[in-house]
Amino acid sequence: MDRPHILLIMTDQHRADHVGWHPHSRLALPNIDRIAEGHAFLNCITANPICTPARTGLLTGRYTHQIGTLAMSGDLPRGIPTYAQALRRAGYHTAGIGKFHWLQTAKWGAPMGHGVDLAGLHDELQGYGFDEVWEATGKQLALANRCDWCRRLEAKGLLDAYRRHVRAEGGNSMTAEKTVFRGDPWPFAEEDYADIVTADRMLESLRRRPADKPFFGFLSFCSPHAPFDPPERFLRQVPPEQDDAFVLGGPDDEPMSEAARERMRKLRRAYKAMLLCVDEQVGWIFAALEAEGMWDNTVILFTSDHGEMLGDHGHFQKMRFQSQSTVVPTAIRHPAHLNGGRCDRVIELTDLTATILDAAGLEPAAALSKDWPAFNDRIPARSLLPILRGETDAVRPYAFCECNGAWYMIQDETRKYVYRPGADEGTADREHLFAWRDDPAEAHDLAPDEASRPVLERMRARLLHILATTPAAQTRWAPLMGADGSDDFPLAGKVT
Repeated sequence: MDRPHILLIMTDQHRADHVGWHPHSRLALPNIDRIAEGHAFLNCITANPICTPARTGLLTGRYTHQIGTLAMSGDLPRGIPTYAQALRRAGYHTAGIGKFHWLQTAKWGAPMGHGVDLAGLHDELQGYGFDEVWEATGKQLALANRCDWCRRLEAKGLLDAYRRHVRAEGGNSMTAEKTVFRGDPWPFAEEDYADIVTADRMLESLRRRPADKPFFGFLSFCSPHAPFDPPERFLRQVPPEQDDAFVLGGPDDEPMSEAARERMRKLRRAYKAMLLCVDEQVGWIFAALEAEGMWDNTVILFTSDHGEMLGDHGHFQKMRFQSQSTVVPTAIRHPAHLNGGRCDRVIELTDLTATILDAAGLEPAAALSKDWPAFNDRIPARSLLPILRGETDAVRPYAFCECNGAWYMIQDETRKYVYRPGADEGTADREHLFAWRDDPAEAHDLAPDEASRPVLERMRARLLHILATTPAAQTRWAPLMGADGSDDFPLAGKVT
């Protein structure tokens, strides 16, 4: 295949068991499930189960502690190379459509409309490697930010009403007991729903693409992130939830009253409905690829930034080390490798970064590295194409994940190790060890068992090795005298 088109489709806060290829699937998605005609990956571990960190890790192919985005705070430095820049240099036309969330300048609780004017930052966002950008900031982020989707709502006189709708849904909570989201349907016209507008904008991009260049598209949906507000048409397609099989029994489980369980059942229904909406939009994109004669020469990748607890272990949202939060649905449809494969070995979210570059004929580590400043050549991402080609069944012996400085995780083929540092020297660190294949509920912590000490020590050594060999990349901002202007990141207009 000569220089294929490439499409990366991403959802937000999407559980791994809400796709048809999952062995314990809770929801079939007919269009998205087509991507698994190529290869599905059942144990893709996110870089960090928080939006901005996971998304910046995917853009750069690095761990989030390497790029200063360990928490949802601040912006991705413009000096870090991205896969989109490499593709653009290689002659691809690159389009970023939907939710990016690489910039988190505004503090949480910022006054309404006092965030980032993303619609006015197209030049800066294009600096991350995109020839064209159109951003839907995200449902809750629209409270403070103004994006291209917000500008559409504003032109229709709907932005203030939408922001009131989001605020009325309530704030985030990490426990099912305290969650106040309602799961009510979208109160405006379906045509203005963020995911529908996002797909329409990608359809325009596909039709306007330069005919003489291969196309790369990053199509990023806002759903199924909160608030849980699917258009009514999709909510009607999902029967009320009757299943009460919440996963319980692990460390730090939170109690759930019957009222909380009933609320979780309602939100699980709305969650599925949002995904049905996304799936319909993906179907329109696939139809356009076929109509444009691109289908048989397009590599399609699908993933999410992190999962959603949805009441399991008594928790809600993400930021947990349990699989509902850390494992994301992932599949790749490569037209040259339509073997319907299933890989249950652990991979990392940033392995998709390397796979995109490899599919474009680029060497991933070289494309994402710089030889100066220091530590800009530590690229952990690994291409998955050898698995698609049947050359191997694994590209790494274990996966690494981290979250907000609160915990760090190593997961291999049978064990999951979690390290939780104490708040200070007077607070004890905590360790957990789970036999996740035999104990998928992660209910039995093996760390206190004397028999587990050799495994615990091996996993701890792996964590230390990762942290020691992937230090933060050094950055630069001072302009050099006599520079020829070829630097990809000039000082002018730089986002810091």
